[in-house]
Amino acid sequence: QVQLVESGGGLVQAGGSLRLSCAVSGITFSIYAIGWYRQAPGKQRELVATISVGGSTNYADSVKGRFTISRDNAKNTAYLQMNSLKPEDTAVYYCNRPAGNFDWGQGTQVTVSS
Repeated sequence: QVQLVESGGGLVQAGGSLRLSCAVSGITFSIYAIGWYRQAPGKQRELVATISVGGSTNYADSVKGRFTISRDNAKNTAYLQMNSLKPEDTAVYYCNRPAGNFDWGQGTQVTVSS
């Protein structure tokens, strides 16, 4: 059974940085592409970054140049380094496959104050 555990969120001022972690268990992590999603209050969940099995990355325009997704297959963990944070980045952040078809974790709250 797949388990996704997100961590690393918190309260940060605009312009600050956070590093999110996604610990994955129950699967062979290295053979799956992974994505980071976010859901702001009253909005749909959106995919903001993906990393392929081979390490290729893609980003939503809203985070391009500020966020960096990475993975450590030895630790079964994916990361999202978030720099130059803006109030509009405030959301609950989740990890999952880009298709979003694993059971969702609880996410980690990121709050950016202005």
